[in-house]
Amino acid sequence: MSDGNFNRALLPHTPYQSGLQAGKSMGRMHALEAFKEYLHKNHPTLTDEQFLHHLEDFRQLLSQRIL
Repeated sequence: MSDGNFNRALLPHTPYQSGLQAGKSMGRMHALEAFKEYLHKNHPTLTDEQFLHHLEDFRQLLSQRIL
């Protein structure tokens, strides 16, 4: 019978920092995919070079905001 205490060793090991990093990484990945889709739909006449330039600019802005 439990007295209200629990053994922390039985809980799953989920360090906050690694979870935060994983979340940021997933957010960054989804944002880049959404931006690629946006560029393809709204600017279909972009050349590959222009597309990559816009994508790199967005990636840099995203990196500045998500540290």
